[in-house]
Amino acid sequence: MVLNFTLLIIGFVVLIKGADYLVNGASSLARGFKISNLVIGLTVVAFGTSTPELTVNLFSSARGMNDAIYGNIIGSNLFNLLFILGIAGLIYPLSVQRTTVRYEIPFSLFCALILYFLVNDEMFFGSRENSLSRVEALLLLFLFGLFMFYILKTAKLEQDVESDKTDAKTLSTWLSVVYVVSGIVALVLGGKLVTDSAVYIARAFSMSEKLIGLTVLAAGTSLPELATSAMAAYRRNTDIAIGNVVGSNIFNIIFILGINGTVRPVPYNATMNADMFVLMLGTVALLLAMFTFKRNKLDRVEAGIFLAAYVLYSVYLFWRN
Repeated sequence: MVLNFTLLIIGFVVLIKGADYLVNGASSLARGFKISNLVIGLTVVAFGTSTPELTVNLFSSARGMNDAIYGNIIGSNLFNLLFILGIAGLIYPLSVQRTTVRYEIPFSLFCALILYFLVNDEMFFGSRENSLSRVEALLLLFLFGLFMFYILKTAKLEQDVESDKTDAKTLSTWLSVVYVVSGIVALVLGGKLVTDSAVYIARAFSMSEKLIGLTVLAAGTSLPELATSAMAAYRRNTDIAIGNVVGSNIFNIIFILGINGTVRPVPYNATMNADMFVLMLGTVALLLAMFTFKRNKLDRVEAGIFLAAYVLYSVYLFWRN
């Protein structure tokens, strides 16, 4: 137990350092290629910080831990949305671009809705069991392809007029790439250390597979997003902070579950519908927050509400268990 607590602390340190490298490298790339920080956040940073979810879910799939697979994704998205945006918004109010309000956040909500529709076979198709089939997984990957096409098209049209106002380090292209890759590697290693240690500790306290997925795995694999968005907010790079969370939530559903379902159909436990409802409500709340107080901004009051909502949700999870 002492060893696992030690590895947990080491994992946190590696995560924080990895986030620092990733934010600096990604910001520098955005400035060098005149690509918006939002696009970098929605792609390079989001994909990099979602790597632990992919790794953990592939291992969970191989072990037949289906509840952990869905719990990890749904729980991670809720952690990203409520806890991480809450923390980042308290550090520094997060300005949100109009395109994010009009397209990326609604698409994130659409991804949650389509997942709810696809996995509830008993409810919508009269099947005997719920699952994500290979055909449905391929549909998710098709949506991922459309999303990437949209992002690449956006990257060609946008120039980051705000990038010169950030305090990101000016690095050469090759050094920026080294920073990004090193940051991603550190995030993956740190995420694995934290997750493995936390799962061992959680099992020692007799937590169920579903609860482990929704809490320990979700929080553990989302620590890269937390470290990255918090660091980005601290550096006043709000586009990366927002893009990282929204992009990760989209990636987690249509890319990671798409990969999982293509490898092997994944049975679904309908008791997680309540958690999916919370995720959809949280995404709607983020949209509504863009039209209250200061427009297109998640201010500290709203961030505090998001953080409080996650605490209440966590209490509900342990009460339900």
